[in-house]
Amino acid sequence: MKKREFLRNSGLLAASAIFSPHVLLKATTPAPKKLGVALVGLGYYSTDLLAPALQLTQNCELRGIVSGTPSKVEIWQKKYGIKDKNVYNYQNFDQIGNNPDIDVIYVVLPPSMHREYTVRGAKTGKHIWCEKPMAPSVADCEAMIAECQKNKVSLAIGYRCQHDPNIQHMMRIAKELPFGKPRMINSAAGYFDSRTTHWKQSKAMGGGVMGDMGVYALEGARLATGEEPISVMAQASTTRPEIYHEVEETMMFQLQFPSGARAACQTSYGINMNHLRVDYEKGWLKMEPQSAYTGINGSTSDGTIIKYAIENQQAKQMDEDAMAIMKKTDLIAPGEEGLRDIRVVEAIYKSVATGKEVKI
Repeated sequence: MKKREFLRNSGLLAASAIFSPHVLLKATTPAPKKLGVALVGLGYYSTDLLAPALQLTQNCELRGIVSGTPSKVEIWQKKYGIKDKNVYNYQNFDQIGNNPDIDVIYVVLPPSMHREYTVRGAKTGKHIWCEKPMAPSVADCEAMIAECQKNKVSLAIGYRCQHDPNIQHMMRIAKELPFGKPRMINSAAGYFDSRTTHWKQSKAMGGGVMGDMGVYALEGARLATGEEPISVMAQASTTRPEIYHEVEETMMFQLQFPSGARAACQTSYGINMNHLRVDYEKGWLKMEPQSAYTGINGSTSDGTIIKYAIENQQAKQMDEDAMAIMKKTDLIAPGEEGLRDIRVVEAIYKSVATGKEVKI
């Protein structure tokens, strides 16, 4: 007791507690690492969705930006505290490889630019996240995948819906078959776009509804069956030829799957629609909406309500992609997934051009 009282009185007891082995271990253990993300392109999706979502993530954070517009850069730096050394333009973009603050480059540009900036980004040694549609062509997708593999970096496609537990519930049904095999799918995704000079109306920039909203309709059918389509018949149309004279405004396409399942799909920049119905041998599944930012929900014929709570789709997507990088596990939607969609998209355009069914 005398020794203990002496230590307490002299302050040494407190000091000995501070420097006990357990406290020392806690003090010297580094905090969990977050991956630094640089957004390439500061348009609507980056500004209104990705940047706010990055404020909600646990495994990654916004640290850099790439833009050709100085006025945007000033606003972003003030709002998010981005350091001068983490700001790039499209000319000095390749220097990002020398920046230890940046771990991931997120390409959020018109589709025609996805290949260039994915390839250039991979060569810097940074991991790549790329928005959908992955690219305008199969050749572009294959080049992107090859470059990332060559440089030993991961490539994830921004399929937020595949990270959503509601869509994952549907995918489990396709795998476990509680209602038997899927037989008929109706999948639709579209909205009325009033813009007239956006990249979505430009063929050179990778526009057209099929690669953009059409991917949601296509994935609804692919994920609901758990199969890849083997043939397609498609029809393109427009009600506003003064706007959609280079690319299609609306696309309807019919898919056949190896199991015999068939899908009727619709997508449009002139029609508001967002729904999915799957008819199985012994039941059905409905989702409406099937791909909305505000949430996905549905039901099945046995009375199950599919409505998992999710705070933010983009945040969940980026957190899970970041964790996959850190743990070196499989990505939910790697480059190969984007390639699967674009392979079907190319066949759809071929069907429109020839007026015939096309094998995939």
